[in-house]
Amino acid sequence: MAACIESTRGDGGFAGVEILAPIQPSTGVSLMALRELRVLVLIVVAWGALSGGAAAEGERMLFDFSKPESAKSWQPVNDGVMGGVSQGRFEITEQGTMKFLGTLSLENNGGFASVRTRRTALGLMSDDAITAKIKGDGREYLLNLYVPSGRTAYSYRAPIATKAGEWIEVRIPLRDLRATWFGRDLPNAGPVDGAKVDSIGLMLADKKPGPFALEVAWIKATANASAKDPSKAGN
Repeated sequence: MAACIESTRGDGGFAGVEILAPIQPSTGVSLMALRELRVLVLIVVAWGALSGGAAAEGERMLFDFSKPESAKSWQPVNDGVMGGVSQGRFEITEQGTMKFLGTLSLENNGGFASVRTRRTALGLMSDDAITAKIKGDGREYLLNLYVPSGRTAYSYRAPIATKAGEWIEVRIPLRDLRATWFGRDLPNAGPVDGAKVDSIGLMLADKKPGPFALEVAWIKATANASAKDPSKAGN
């Protein structure tokens, strides 16, 4: 009889079973005991395959900023497009996070700073939730999801509360986002169609001039969003 050992991938998923050297029955060890050991090993392997597959299907990494390529599709978009003078930009830190920072100004009818991805399909579904690990400054930011539209400044939006200097995880079901146009609610627009979302962004528009900083470790999509928001402190 050969002994088996379960192997997992780096992402926690099930990779397979490694066959070790055959086990030779020794004095005092019955064939029945070896058969029971084999059954136990097979049960553990099957459980690992099922649990690993469920985790991979239920959670999808969109942007892991510890990997440099995750930042390539991001770009700043500030109120200068409307004549404002707010300054917003992003940088990748030595700790492998994206830091959205700058100074918000209300001059010249401005008042927002943002970063967003260039247009590309994100593979979302309407019952997904967006989950992110963030560290803010106590200000309220906005999550924006963009879909193809003939309207300028059209997005689906939800607020993100932060705790100054503290890492937290926030989770926002797509069904909780509201359609907006130049920041105004469009109650008759209907819910966001996850399959059409082709850009994601973060914005500050709290009408409080001054410096700001929001750090992001990663952004994920979680399937089968529940009605509850299990935001919790991160480590």
